[in-house]
Amino acid sequence: MTESSERIVTVLKAIPYARVMSYGAVASAAGLRNGARQVARLLHSSSDTWKLPWHRVIKANGCIALPSGGGLEIQIALLHQEGVEVNAEGRVDRKYFV
Repeated sequence: MTESSERIVTVLKAIPYARVMSYGAVASAAGLRNGARQVARLLHSSSDTWKLPWHRVIKANGCIALPSGGGLEIQIALLHQEGVEVNAEGRVDRKYFV
């Protein structure tokens, strides 16, 4: 694993329960300018391996990035289990952002 990937994993594991961060905010906290896509790739490839809270990472506009039938429903369910409100369009209120 690269040093930048390790920093991303550290940030991801630190996202508090019932809170969300955007891909860009995770990248920024890991010291990676314009690294949102790198965060997305790492989550896609290593969430299970590193037991990462992938469901707590959303787009900067508050929307879930996954499509209906492609993980959207699972992510909404996981966020609801933590008490995070997600509207019918898959948008999370700003009050849940770290």
